[in-house]
Amino acid sequence: MDSILTPVLALVCWSLVMWLWMYFTRIPAMRRAGLDPARMKEKSEMDVLPLEVRRVADNYNHLHEQPVVFYALAFYSHAAGTGDGIVVTLAWAYVALRIAHSLVQALWNFVPVRFVLFALSGFCLVGITLRNLLAL
Repeated sequence: MDSILTPVLALVCWSLVMWLWMYFTRIPAMRRAGLDPARMKEKSEMDVLPLEVRRVADNYNHLHEQPVVFYALAFYSHAAGTGDGIVVTLAWAYVALRIAHSLVQALWNFVPVRFVLFALSGFCLVGITLRNLLAL
């Protein structure tokens, strides 16, 4: 658990959980709405799906935005040998905050709470970046 790569694996696993959640909710909702994926031309055609289904899909997409920076930093830290206790702690904090962000978005979607979680996770990335810069 003290490797910088373990939080990477944890976030990948969480992303796959959200992927499964998205499909287990989206496919039945598409059937109920009478949407035929073979005939769809634009993503906007899925706007008829229930909000709770769209929120899960939105979060899955969000797990492929800011976390890309996390993955790059984690692999850089590993390669550079700077993945020490502080960096690993910040990486685990990042993963925990992203999981919390996912749950808030998918289940409740109270934007002020989501924003705080997003901002705090961003500060974790800043901390990992600064730690790596100081190690140069």
